[in-house]
Amino acid sequence: MNQLRPQPRTFPARPTNGPARAAAPIRILLVDDHAVIRQALRMLLEAQPELEVVADVENGREAVQAVERLQPDVVLMDVVMPGLNGLEATRQIRRIAPSTRVVMLSGFVDEDQLLDAIRSGASGYIIKKSDVSELVLAIQTVHRGNSYFSSALSEGFDLAEVLYQAKRSDQRNGMDTLTSREREVLQLIAEGYTNQGIANELYISVKTVEAHKAHIMAKLHARNRTDLIRYAIRKGIVRLESVEEAQSMLDDAEAAAG
Repeated sequence: MNQLRPQPRTFPARPTNGPARAAAPIRILLVDDHAVIRQALRMLLEAQPELEVVADVENGREAVQAVERLQPDVVLMDVVMPGLNGLEATRQIRRIAPSTRVVMLSGFVDEDQLLDAIRSGASGYIIKKSDVSELVLAIQTVHRGNSYFSSALSEGFDLAEVLYQAKRSDQRNGMDTLTSREREVLQLIAEGYTNQGIANELYISVKTVEAHKAHIMAKLHARNRTDLIRYAIRKGIVRLESVEEAQSMLDDAEAAAG
């Protein structure tokens, strides 16, 4: 366990005349684009008496809407999802519901992704191969207002250094320079949406999409759509099942630009 802040001070409970009231369960929202994973997580967590799964959804956009409606205590958020990824969904959730804590769930992690998660406002990061006891501990820890990072991360990262880098404003570049809408547009570009398709998805005009795209390219120093796709692949914004699929996407983009 990597608990990065000290436990809050506790004080004796005030005496009551009646029987002690049971603590309310921690209310959880599950977010993952794989139905089987959502179902498995729900079964595992609902077996814990101190936890309550209030809903499960399949993408980041649905997650933001569910948080507005349900105000859960903790969100378990997949990182890479179509439409709106977990990092951007976390940014939006932290703005609309500051008291809701987010724990990122990922099949793998690299230092850039961990740094992006912390900067997005995540309170914890768990590797999906972690056991149930660690997942429950992470939920309980972030619910108390502390941070929790999977014990597996300590094998490959200096968490103290990552946290230090996350706080440094002079180190912010790339994705950090984009607005929330620009990050959404970038993901949809990387997923192969046309300008009209992006406009339909985000309920904005094609002209606005083109303006966002121009701003993104300027901020990321990208020359064309292919550069944007390469950037999205490198940052883990889109999930690609193989190197061949990535190359096919790039070849298609180059042919379209050519």
